[in-house]
Amino acid sequence: MKLLFDFVPLILFFATFKWAGANADASAAWATEHLGMAVSGGVVTPSVAPMLLATLVAIATTVAQVAFQLVRRKKVGATLWMSLVIITVMGGLTVWLQSEVFIKWKPTLLYGAFALVLALGQWVGGKNLLRSMLGQEIRLPDPVWHRLLLAWVGFFVGAALLNLWVAYSFDTSTWVNFKVFGLIALTLAFTLAQGFYMARFVQDGAPQAADAPPSSSGQP
Repeated sequence: MKLLFDFVPLILFFATFKWAGANADASAAWATEHLGMAVSGGVVTPSVAPMLLATLVAIATTVAQVAFQLVRRKKVGATLWMSLVIITVMGGLTVWLQSEVFIKWKPTLLYGAFALVLALGQWVGGKNLLRSMLGQEIRLPDPVWHRLLLAWVGFFVGAALLNLWVAYSFDTSTWVNFKVFGLIALTLAFTLAQGFYMARFVQDGAPQAADAPPSSSGQP
């Protein structure tokens, strides 16, 4: 259920973009009539309307998610807060200036923020944030936690750069497909690979050294 909750803004963004793209003239007319005061120039063109409406839906959905959590007196995760700030600022610029460039930077800024937080936590705060989040459930040797953190920092930096490459090398529709399907597939594949790697070192008792030979408990 939480996974669906997390993906609601992305799902609605994609659905709105595809629907508005298939009805570009009607979408532009509706956006001009109802949102003209929120955009520079007051007129929304058919070429911009799909992304503008999709961005507004994503902003509204993310705001609703945060409000829903606050009303229920539930903790709002750091990821959701970061996503709210970035999509509000970059999405707001996309809507006002009618420029797709700003919203296309959103994944890059979010992944970059993840990488920065992990890196600063380790090399400035001396704290492995992955271990802080998962250490109660998974027991691993310290060197393994360090390698995992380095791998995630590298993945987030790579994903941030890849998003920019796709954004500036292909048309907007291709970028939307990459954002919705490509980045999710890459993240899931990387997470799965990390899971297989961790499985080699997970211990029920005291962690073993990262370079120690495998035990006879059936682990590979």
